[in-house]
Amino acid sequence: MNRYLLAVAACTCAVTVNAQQSASLRSKDYEHAESFLSYNTAKYIDHTFSQPNWLEGDKFWYTTRTADGEQSFLVDPLKKTKTLTTEYKSNGGGAQNFRRGARGEVVSPDGKKSILIKDYNLYVKDIASGKLTQLTTDGIKDYGYATDNAGWKHSDGAILRWSPDSKKIATFQQDQRNSKDMYLVSTNVGAPKLSAWKYPLPGDKEIATIRRVVIDVENPKVISLNIPPDPHRATLSDDISSSGTFDDIDWKADGSEVAFVSTSRDHKNEKFRIANAETGAVREVFEETVKTQYESGQGAINWRYLPATKEILWYSERDNWGHLYLYDATTGKVKNQITKGNWVVTRLLKVDENTRTLYFIANGQDKTNPYFGHFYKIGFDGKKLVDLTPEAGNHTVTISPSGKYFIDTYSQPNVPAVSVFRSMDGKLISELEKTDVSRLTATGWKAPTPVSVKAADGKTDIYGLVFTPTKMDAGKKYPVIDYIYPGPQGGSVGSWSFAASRGDNQCLAELGFIVVVMEGTSNPNRSKSFHDMSYGNMAENTLPDQITAIKQLAEKYPIDTAKVGIWGHSGGGFATAAAMFRYPDFFKVGISESGNHENRNYEDDWGERYNGLVENADYDAQANQNYAKNLKGKLMLVHGMMDDNVPPYNTLLVVEALEKANKSFDLVIFPNSAHGYGAYSPYMMRRRWDYFVQNLLGAQPPYDYQMKPPTMR
Repeated sequence: MNRYLLAVAACTCAVTVNAQQSASLRSKDYEHAESFLSYNTAKYIDHTFSQPNWLEGDKFWYTTRTADGEQSFLVDPLKKTKTLTTEYKSNGGGAQNFRRGARGEVVSPDGKKSILIKDYNLYVKDIASGKLTQLTTDGIKDYGYATDNAGWKHSDGAILRWSPDSKKIATFQQDQRNSKDMYLVSTNVGAPKLSAWKYPLPGDKEIATIRRVVIDVENPKVISLNIPPDPHRATLSDDISSSGTFDDIDWKADGSEVAFVSTSRDHKNEKFRIANAETGAVREVFEETVKTQYESGQGAINWRYLPATKEILWYSERDNWGHLYLYDATTGKVKNQITKGNWVVTRLLKVDENTRTLYFIANGQDKTNPYFGHFYKIGFDGKKLVDLTPEAGNHTVTISPSGKYFIDTYSQPNVPAVSVFRSMDGKLISELEKTDVSRLTATGWKAPTPVSVKAADGKTDIYGLVFTPTKMDAGKKYPVIDYIYPGPQGGSVGSWSFAASRGDNQCLAELGFIVVVMEGTSNPNRSKSFHDMSYGNMAENTLPDQITAIKQLAEKYPIDTAKVGIWGHSGGGFATAAAMFRYPDFFKVGISESGNHENRNYEDDWGERYNGLVENADYDAQANQNYAKNLKGKLMLVHGMMDDNVPPYNTLLVVEALEKANKSFDLVIFPNSAHGYGAYSPYMMRRRWDYFVQNLLGAQPPYDYQMKPPTMR
């Protein structure tokens, strides 16, 4: 009898196991998921607003699309009209303050000249005749002029800033002669090709420096600024040309002076300086020192030099929030704080010196979500703060060439965009377009749900998005996938404006998951203390916030907290591996793409900015390979072997550590791919879907499903 029962039980278990193993997804399931990618959803969206193409008198035209095709409209602010026209076709144009010509040339404001690099030296080209005149003669390899090739940036474009009168340029001679090299090797038939370039690392004694110069272009002459070389640093980023031009430079209109900011190697000290463009003499105006890292804004450099009134607009987080201050340029003293409150200025868009009014984007005052930016104006004296875009949502603003009008496009992650045309006092001139997603909704599409929960500290509000399947089974609990990008220079959500497709988040939801995307503590666009929560301990990676968020969301959504997956790219790849190694009982499946697992193996500035100098921070305690032995779940590591941003040795260190610890894992490499995977991106997406379907959902994916982006059809 007992033998019979045991046999029946064994048979029953075998049937159950076989049933679980036979669960499978078909190609049509993947086709359905793929229908939620942007190249399939965009065609169903009507009445979007394109970039404006400005004409004289602040007239502009733009294009929009409907089910019947493309339409163009001409808008006249004086007549207050919007007219359907066939005269204009979209060319992606618009007003441009910075123009780059062929071969990385930088065109002068008057459009008559351009600067280019040739054999490490600078030349000016007369655009009409094509005549070249050499400006510098002492540029040599690894000590060239206007080069942007330190760390993962290595382009041929000239980095400089023209004076407004088109007579001078501010630039530098970049010294990387003593910087260490980085090496990558191609994969091909025959001898591999070695790629080598200068790539300083945290802790290196020698990093790239810049010798600042002013060059008289009309009468070729190089004027060296009378200061020691600066570290290759800027107030906003890990590069001196984040905006495509020379950052932290502001000329006086007549070209006689140039103001600039020198950033220390660890980003803790900023020196505001003004140079005489004729002699190279430099005057120290003031400096600001912070305990962690200084930044001049969120996505834009917000300081300005106002030589007409001998004043400086300065951005600081000294009261824990990013605000604007007015300085006396003669004494270097603060005249007054301009903006104030528990909110943050992100982008200073316009300075009206005549009316002494500032126009800027700021976050934190929208009652719906602190990440929603609104457009404001305020006087230099800090009075008469006005919200020019009071509608709830995230506002994107384009100011007309004259500065008399602006276009405002506002939306929310789950509310499509509305575009309107207003005068600078905020008065509505006309509604331009209201995005219509009714055709998209008819296909079964739905928007993600914005959510707010408490951070790991139990008191701080954090925000994010939840993606659920369009068709959910009652009573069923779903595995959860946490998409993560921890920053700290960015965040997981990215833009808080409406988007019909956010990567493959909804695609994964359609395959049988709930996908969570959370902005954790230490991400930007909030307070200084919020952003600094992981300073000096990058291994935190907002992971405690992700865990507590998923647990809280499980109280509202049918989430199976015993089946949690996580994935991310770059910093998200770092965070994913850290999650699998540091919280192995919570995160069961991870896909770590192109992660900077060991920040002593990633370019010098990023780690030194957010961790501090190597001698002052414990980089060893943050390195993922040192915790690889803790792996319990299923981990896929991915890297491009020609990654010049995050060198592949970051992942190989983790590979070696896992092998030493006798841990099983999966590895996908792209032999000739860079940081992104280019033509192999669809392949990687399919592999990502397969991995979660197999290891988190417990189902069998369709064999070698072929993704069908437009280029492959």
